[in-house]
Amino acid sequence: MPVRTETPVYRPDLYSASAIRDPYPHYAALRALGPVVRLRKHKVHALPRYAECRQVLLDEATFVSSDGVALNPVANRVGQGTTLFSDGEDHTRRRSLLARGLTPRALRTMKDVVDQRAAATVEAALARGSVDGVEVAAALPLSVVPDLVGWPREGREHLLRWAGATFNALGPLNGRTLRTLPASLGMLRYTRGIVRSRSVSDGSLGHALLAASEGGRIMPAECATLMIDYLAPSLDTTISAISSALHLFATHPEQWRLLKEDPDLVRNAVNEVVRYASPIRAFSRVAVHDTDIAGTAVPAGSRVLLLYGSANRDPLAWDDPDSFDIRRDAARQLGFGVGVHGCVGQGLARMETSAILHALIARVDRIEVAGPPRWALNNIIHGLEHLPLRLVPA
Repeated sequence: MPVRTETPVYRPDLYSASAIRDPYPHYAALRALGPVVRLRKHKVHALPRYAECRQVLLDEATFVSSDGVALNPVANRVGQGTTLFSDGEDHTRRRSLLARGLTPRALRTMKDVVDQRAAATVEAALARGSVDGVEVAAALPLSVVPDLVGWPREGREHLLRWAGATFNALGPLNGRTLRTLPASLGMLRYTRGIVRSRSVSDGSLGHALLAASEGGRIMPAECATLMIDYLAPSLDTTISAISSALHLFATHPEQWRLLKEDPDLVRNAVNEVVRYASPIRAFSRVAVHDTDIAGTAVPAGSRVLLLYGSANRDPLAWDDPDSFDIRRDAARQLGFGVGVHGCVGQGLARMETSAILHALIARVDRIEVAGPPRWALNNIIHGLEHLPLRLVPA
């Protein structure tokens, strides 16, 4: 029988503005307390270390997503019908529909277009010289993902605001969630209108979902939630990764020189960026029966919070984890998840981030900080809101 330990309690709010801007001291304090820590304010078991996060992600029979992955009951109810909020056969069925356009073969057919658009994005940024790195990071996903989903031209100007609100809603029911909830619901209403009017482009993911609905493979109501299920994560997480890469290479010029000298390190660099600056801060799961995590009793019905950003900086799992080093093999980072709920769009995210980095390597000598960055205040997405940079041509 495992030895039961008393669960330590952490009192600060991980979703305060200061903790969102700089979560890493909180993560270090949590990891020092133990593998399982009770968050007093949010009444959940938090998992700040790598081993326990990975254990729970791989044990989908014990820790389920169908009761929601948010920290509030409103989002956990509204999110029903998505791949993120489903398990078992429902999850497999929904995921297979989303994954059809994201197979390695499908992505290979897109590569030339993605590379061309990445090159155009970098050339446009170079022409300006001084740029907002977040705008540069957003340009490629915004030019690729809505077309892939089949989103009509009308309404695209709202996508980033809507997607950010959708992620905010997955945190606790705090002021940030309440302020952005109308925008999140607005995205759902607008998407339902697109489905009703069938105003999606032929050959798109949205078109495939409508066909699946007509064929009885999914319920009509699932079309809208599955479109959002793909669209929102494919924008915000990739924009976060690309803007973090720009920020990290601007603040670590020696790493940029390494990448310039050896472009084969791009794959490593993408994994290290996602490890070091995990785009998703945390999602939760619910235990379906009494269980045990690292000697801590977790009763049935308990919600556990997987702190990806902390796990990816865990010194028990990584050498010198607070150093950014693209020579590190960070392939096992948890930023894209792992197991059956691993990010279905990670292949596209990797392709887009790699394309931007290759375009920068070919055209840019130095990436320089041109002003203080500003972090976005979002419950779930760890990302920059404003990143002044200067790009020096090669």
